[in-house]
Amino acid sequence: MAVIEQLTSQQAIELEDKYGAHNYHPLPVVLSRGEGVYVWDVEGKKYFDFLSAYSAVNQGHCHPKIVNAMTSQAQTLSLTSRAFYNDMLGRYEKFASEYFNFDKLLPMNTGAEAVETALKICRKWAYEKKGIAENQAEIIVCENNFHGRTTTIISFSNDPVARKNFGPYTDGFIKIAYDNLEALETALKNNPNVAGFLVEPIQGEAGVYVPTEGYLAKAKALCEAYNVLFIADEVQTGIARTGRLLATCGNCSCEKKNCSGTPDVKPDVLILGKALSGGAYPVSAVLANDDIMSVIRPGNHGSTFGGNPIAAAVAMAALEVVEDESLAENAFQLGELFRSELNKYIETSKIVSLVRGRGLLNAIVINDSEDSDTAWNICMALRDNGLLAKPTHGNIIRFAPPLVMTKEQLLECVAIITKTLKEFE
Repeated sequence: MAVIEQLTSQQAIELEDKYGAHNYHPLPVVLSRGEGVYVWDVEGKKYFDFLSAYSAVNQGHCHPKIVNAMTSQAQTLSLTSRAFYNDMLGRYEKFASEYFNFDKLLPMNTGAEAVETALKICRKWAYEKKGIAENQAEIIVCENNFHGRTTTIISFSNDPVARKNFGPYTDGFIKIAYDNLEALETALKNNPNVAGFLVEPIQGEAGVYVPTEGYLAKAKALCEAYNVLFIADEVQTGIARTGRLLATCGNCSCEKKNCSGTPDVKPDVLILGKALSGGAYPVSAVLANDDIMSVIRPGNHGSTFGGNPIAAAVAMAALEVVEDESLAENAFQLGELFRSELNKYIETSKIVSLVRGRGLLNAIVINDSEDSDTAWNICMALRDNGLLAKPTHGNIIRFAPPLVMTKEQLLECVAIITKTLKEFE
């Protein structure tokens, strides 16, 4: 094998700029290695990772159990397509279905694919089980949502950057305010063609907006009253990130899974991705019970790579790590500590107005306008001080480290964050 030439950070950035489509605006740091809560750039500088690949690397970078499962399976059988059975998919489907307490799993690769899959299942269920006239089904979504960037998904986004010049858009969606039960009930009451309610338990990309206590349970009760599917997009909030196995919880045994907090609500349709593989491989899934999933039949939906043997092996290992290492419990405890420590700083801060979140999914709001570059500049200074984070929506900085972080590491990171913020006071 040829030796790969070592690039400098500037060379790597220039290559992407010249040969890659400009669909991202990365923080200027070029990473080449990761382990646990740390990443290193090509020059060898070490950083705390406080983004975790948007919560995909909950189990930490290059977790040995996950890497071993991936490499072992890759050396045995990598892909068959679904034209044939393989000896790993059924094991994974059984393992994950029982893990999250559902009857069936439909395997996909990416979070956006899983959301699209859930939308298709919901519509087909509406026509075949609820009795809505064909092509009349509507799905309620929330303002400021983020479910991906496919054509259908951006059709119900209100992010102008994601939407502009990508029309015409897909019909069939009703947009309401997030965390507003009255708006949800009005939409349900006034439209017999509503098939589902798609919601993020916490709106991550919008700035880690945590809904009012009890919102999800009451929203589920309204969906039940109107015979509408409650669809939870837990691509970012799932797999222990918020201090529970799922942010909705209610569909797991907290004693078995070492979750923290009271079980809340079981979705009718659960969407998972990102940390379902520990960030080692693209794996996503939609889970539902037989009365819903039975509407999917041969030819209705598929993916060449969805459910491949590597994905199956990786996902099982990733979920075992979550349970074996009590990552939900760790996220709950460290999240409480993180917000407590940040609030001590915020009491006298002029630059930060608040910190919010659940578990180790948190954000601080910078006391500046959304169109300012203050949050970006703070993230650049954090980088210089050895911690990587990224702004969202202009004046919000999201903090989401790997869940394998220790208390000592977290306190070291809090010190870096507060030291950096003081530079901007």
